[in-house]
Amino acid sequence: MKSNFIKIALMSFLVVGAFSCKNNETEVSEELQEAATATEGNVEYIVDTEVSKITWEASKPTATHHGTIDLQEGVFAVNQGEVEAGNFLVAINTIAVEDLQGDDRAGLEAHLKGTAEGKEGDFFDGAKYPTATFEMTGIENNVVKGNLTIKDKTNAVEFPAVFSVNGDVLKLESEAFILDRTKWGINFGSKSVFPNLGDKFVSDDMKITISILANKA
Repeated sequence: MKSNFIKIALMSFLVVGAFSCKNNETEVSEELQEAATATEGNVEYIVDTEVSKITWEASKPTATHHGTIDLQEGVFAVNQGEVEAGNFLVAINTIAVEDLQGDDRAGLEAHLKGTAEGKEGDFFDGAKYPTATFEMTGIENNVVKGNLTIKDKTNAVEFPAVFSVNGDVLKLESEAFILDRTKWGINFGSKSVFPNLGDKFVSDDMKITISILANKA
């Protein structure tokens, strides 16, 4: 790809794990794949961060919350109408909660981002880890495969999604899929990590949907 393609140093990542989609859930296996590379003559499509979004949903016994996270940047390589490679950065400090208002919303957002004093490391610790990274390793039968890095921990993930390329516009629309946050060391309130929490736990599962629009460079 061209020089502005985002470079990811996979050898620096600390955790090896992988997930495969089965009814939109995840199973652990053990191997990271190399990032996909584009052939010569590819066309780059730059992610439009104004309209591209990741939506999330998380739950505990007494409530379910949902919201969005913005993308910071991203790029995909297309050759003869086929997506060959791509990656994007997720801006952790843009985590937004959509089902609460006022102080309740501000409090939960601060907890998730890690801006709440004394709770910085409970969830995403945005000051220390301001971005998460996804890098494609391949796509097959409408399943996108890639390496997802959060808090300097990397796992391979797969999720059902459709790419479409129409002239100057590329779109990626995923189905909702499940990620287990503890695979990235996000253990706050996890009953699988802390079994004596009773009903004071937060589900390990995050439901994620990705919607990306990218424009021809």
